[in-house]
Parts: sequence; C-alpha cells; structure tokens
Amino acid sequence: MVKQSDRAPLLDWEEIPPPDPNQAAPPPPAPPREDDAPPEKSSQPVGRRSPPGTAAVTGWSHGTTTTAITCSPTKSLTAVIASEDGSPGRPRTVLCGHGWDRPHTLGTDRHVPFPGLSVRDQWEEKDQIVAVFVVTFDTRSGNMVEWCLPHDINLDGVEFKSMASGSHRITSDFIYFRKGSYFGLACFANMPVESELERGARMKSVGILSPSYTLLYRYMHFLENQVRHQLQCPGQYSPLEAFYEDKKAVLPPMGNGLVTACPTWSVTSINRCMHPEMKITHPAGCMSQFIQFFGEQIMVLWKFALLRKRLLIFSPPPVGVVCYRVYCCCCLANVSLPGIGVSVPELRPFFYINVADITALETEMSYVACTTEKIFEEKKELYDVYIDNQNVKTHRSHLQPLLRLNAADKEKYRKLTEQRQMLLYNQEVDGDCTSTEEDLFILFFMELNNRIFQTLSEVAGSIDPTLTAEHVRAMGLDPQGDRSFLIDLLEVYGFDITLVIDNLCCP
Repeated sequence: MVKQSDRAPLLDWEEIPPPDPNQAAPPPPAPPREDDAPPEKSSQPVGRRSPPGTAAVTGWSHGTTTTAITCSPTKSLTAVIASEDGSPGRPRTVLCGHGWDRPHTLGTDRHVPFPGLSVRDQWEEKDQIVAVFVVTFDTRSGNMVEWCLPHDINLDGVEFKSMASGSHRITSDFIYFRKGSYFGLACFANMPVESELERGARMKSVGILSPSYTLLYRYMHFLENQVRHQLQCPGQYSPLEAFYEDKKAVLPPMGNGLVTACPTWSVTSINRCMHPEMKITHPAGCMSQFIQFFGEQIMVLWKFALLRKRLLIFSPPPVGVVCYRVYCCCCLANVSLPGIGVSVPELRPFFYINVADITALETEMSYVACTTEKIFEEKKELYDVYIDNQNVKTHRSHLQPLLRLNAADKEKYRKLTEQRQMLLYNQEVDGDCTSTEEDLFILFFMELNNRIFQTLSEVAGSIDPTLTAEHVRAMGLDPQGDRSFLIDLLEVYGFDITLVIDNLCCP
C-alpha cells in the first residue's frame, strides 16, 4: 500500500545504479525502507542492433534465470560496448536473482567487444529517460496528459498509447509502445471511487519514454507504485520529479536522436546463453506461454516472421501479455549466420498501436504489433497477417498456402514439444536448472533458421545452384507443402537458386 504522502517510494529505481567508469567506486545505496518490498515483477524485451553483415538475434529469458552473451559458472551476463575505434569499452554484467539486478564491473579478461557498434549504440546502452508522464481519464475530455517532464516535450498521442482502448473494463495493465523515435512503458490502474464527477472510477497511467526499450523493464515496479500513488494522492508528483532528475537523458550532441531500428544484440555463433536478459511478470515464462497459447500455429507464425511480413495481433485488454507475444514473434526469425538478412527489412516490434499510428504503419515494410481496436481488421492495406487470439489469417492470396500446416511443420512442433517436456523432466527430477524454456525456444528456432540459410548459402555458392527435394528435407521442410514458402524465401533474401521440386498439384 502506498502511503498517503507526497514522498512515495523512491528507492525502487535507485536499486540499480548505473556504473560510472570515471568513478573509482560508487557510494553505497541508501538502505531500503521496511515498507519497500522487493519488486516481484518486471518486464522488458531486450536487444541491440546488429552490425553490418551480421544477422540480429533477440530474445527473452525467465525472470529468475540469467542469460548471457558469454556464460560463466556464476550465470552472469557480460556485454562490453566497444568504442568507435574498436577498443573495448565498459563491461556490464547482470547477476540474476529474485531481487534487483545490480551491474558490476569486470576485468578485461571477460571483454566481449562488438567493434561494429556505433556511438549511438553505446549511448543507447546508458540508463536514461527522455520523459516521464501521467495520463488520466477525464469524464468530459477523455484521455489526457495530466502532467509531464520535461514540460515542453511533444506527447501527442501518448494519452491513448498508455491507456489502451477498453481499459475501463480492467483494474490494471502495463503497455509497451512506440512514440516517434522513442519507446515507452506505462502502467495503468483503475480504482473505484465515491465520486459522481468521476462516475465511480478513477483511471490513470504513469509512464516513461526512452530511446531504447532494452532497459524499460527496470522501472516496471516503480511505475506500478507510482500509478497507485497517483490514484490515491492525485497531483503529488515529487517522486516522479526526483526520478526524472536522476534519470533524464542527455541526448547525443550530433544527429536528431532518431532510432531507425529496434536495438538487437549481435552475435555470430550459437550459444545456449546468448540471448539477452528479459524480465517477465508471468511465472511460467513468456516463451512457454507463447507456445501453449498458439500451439502448432507457431510454425505458421514462424514462416511469416522469417518472410518479414507485417503481423498485427488483436486482443482485448489487458494488453501487457500481448506485448510479450509481439516480441516472441520477432524471436522466431532469429538468425546468427553472418551476412544473412542484411538486405531484408528488419522485423520491428511496434508493440501496442492504435488509430493514431495508421499513418506511421502505412510506410512500414515489416513489423509486429498488437492492438485492442477491432477497426484495424478492416484496414487490410496496413498488414499482411491478422492474428485474432489463436486465429491466424491473411487476405494475401499468395500467402494463403502458408496457413496450412504440413507434415514437416507438425514434426518440428513435435520435436519442440518433446524437447520442452524433456527439459521440464530434467528440472523436476534432476534439479537441472542450467537452461530454461526460453533458452530452448530461442535456440530451437535459431538452429532451424540457421540450417535453412546454411543450406541455401551452400547451394547458391555451388557450381550447380539447384535446390532439390533432398535439400529441402535436410532443411526440415516439406518439398511439396513448403514450395510457396521456399519461393518467397528465395525472393525475399535474394538467393539466386533454381527450385526443381515438382508440384504434384499442377501438371
């Protein structure tokens, strides 16, 4: 319960001070108050942009499990952002547990430099906030921005992005979204009140904007506390003011600050611990819920994701879990082979969208997004694939064959399920928790994609660039059922290969 005071919990964000390489040792943090319970849930997709010639790899992990770019017996994540001249930069390690994750500095023997990262990538790694805001529902004016810092920032549309359509039917939610070149996270709450003016309910959202979504999850607990505080003590903004002063961004001196692509980690080899850390609020893990929710339809979504189609997911509120599905769809297209996917549009997570985003979506070639507004189903020019709960459909005639599951799809899903059951058995019987369902999910599709593109690359580079039925089976595909998928795949990724698989349906 938040105290009836203007001094709501502030230590929630101070638990994770960013390390400063210019300081010998940071001062110890203030001891937490007794009424400040450790955060139990937080959430955020993670990633970094890949350098030229390297495919992007993105993923999430369980809230109490560490994932890493490099592994160690202590289960830590180490990422070093290299300087522009290629020299190693500041290493950053995250040790995972039931409490907050605290960065630590390691020696140079643990460096894993990414010399391809630009100055903007290094800046995005920093823990900085562009804006903090409070959105309220007014019975006369509707959704409106009640308060924000800085006062002159353009937040047009944020009042609808941070309070999804239909939210009046639920008590709480969280929402990821995009606002221009920034990413946002907002926590919504709905509290009954004895007020005729407010028609018996007070609804607010407290949110933040950042140039990258990779660290937004750190503030989930703080935002949840603050939205409850705003409901009980409207107009008391001191904690939010202090938060912004502590975390406000210092934008790069050059450039316009635009984020042209979603950040993704860059790797060139398969590693069980390679996908970045991701905090979740669901005890079973977002990937496992994704599998359970879609079942075999995952294989259909996988093909559309690999073809870089525009995927739109519809669901009524709450929308937080649907934002996870957006990112899980993006993870289906992970490829870690150098040079693959460089020339294709990036599968960009837009997270939650509403009618105000229609103009922006008109120019997007590839994206995954979610919405609570049914009107989008009629806007067929904005998407290629429409997902209504577990119902996946497309109005594009040439994509219709991809909706049908074939024998190879069912076999791949059977293998995924089998591996998942074996993992759960080992965890329960042997107590082996060295890997999670998220590790298994990410690695399964990455290896599947790598095998496909490795085969295509070898065939394209051979004297006789002809793809046979044997090649297709070796890739885990169905020579007949996946014919149209293969044709689209070769076209999208620019492989100059002859496909000589007879189509049994046509003479």
